[in-house]
Amino acid sequence: MAARRVVSLVPSATETLLAWGIEPVACTRFCEQPALRHVGGTKDPDLAAIVELGPDLVVVCDEENRREDADALVAHGVPIHSCSPRTVGEVERALSGLAAVLDVVPPPDATGGPVPALTPLGLRAFVPIWRRPWMTIGGDTFGSSLLDAIGVANVFADAVDRYPAVSLDDARARQPDVVLAPSEPYAFRPAHLEALAEVAPVVEVDGQDLFWWGARTPAAIARLHHHLSNLTPR
Repeated sequence: MAARRVVSLVPSATETLLAWGIEPVACTRFCEQPALRHVGGTKDPDLAAIVELGPDLVVVCDEENRREDADALVAHGVPIHSCSPRTVGEVERALSGLAAVLDVVPPPDATGGPVPALTPLGLRAFVPIWRRPWMTIGGDTFGSSLLDAIGVANVFADAVDRYPAVSLDDARARQPDVVLAPSEPYAFRPAHLEALAEVAPVVEVDGQDLFWWGARTPAAIARLHHHLSNLTPR
């Protein structure tokens, strides 16, 4: 039986479901869907409220949600589907799996692929995602994979941690051509951007295009490529 009552605990999945014409019965407060019912956040979902909704399926992601919350829902008899692509190349397959579970055929422009073939930009970038401490993305992250797709090298791709804490001196030493300051997960203020400009020229980018996978991925890649296409290596 096709799942009709879906709860999404993943902002990327919520956006994708809506692009497929499926309106979740609930989602998280981070999904940016004020018209839908919210059942907590990605890390602190209201499990009792979810169970009470009697969903046919709850969509989770091992990147954003906690294993113990998923296990608790399973213990209450709630079906779970993990949609957790780590790279751009995994998005289309992950969405195909989600579509199969839901017994739907996604619109042709919302399958997560194909990835557009674009001229590599040949840039080296530092991508801060937090401060106090400053943090960035390692190579084993979706954001780093998306940068690879447009020919932008993540200067911390060799980091052991997926989201390492770094200093601005560390970032400067790696000689990036540009600092890409995403709009999320941290809202950098003008004073923060001034500090980052001491590492390399700063370009603000859409954090959702960089970090949200799903139906948006091909267009997000094209948008970021276009946004950065006027930059040149130092």
